[in-house]
Amino acid sequence: MSGYTVLAGFILVVVASIVTWNLAPKQNRTVWRSSIILTLAMCYLMWAITYLAQLHPLVAPRRSDLRPGYA
Repeated sequence: MSGYTVLAGFILVVVASIVTWNLAPKQNRTVWRSSIILTLAMCYLMWAITYLAQLHPLVAPRRSDLRPGYA
């Protein structure tokens, strides 16, 4: 897994947003567009932040079961 997964996910969200923009129902078109596109964007952001935080953690895990001389 690499950082390119995040870019592929972004492209997927953009394509889904374009499809939603063009195929939204006639009635309440603005509400449908904004709701679906905002949902896609926020789900993507949540996933991307979580994925990148696990891919490159700020704090490295340390083993606690080693003797002090070997830590």
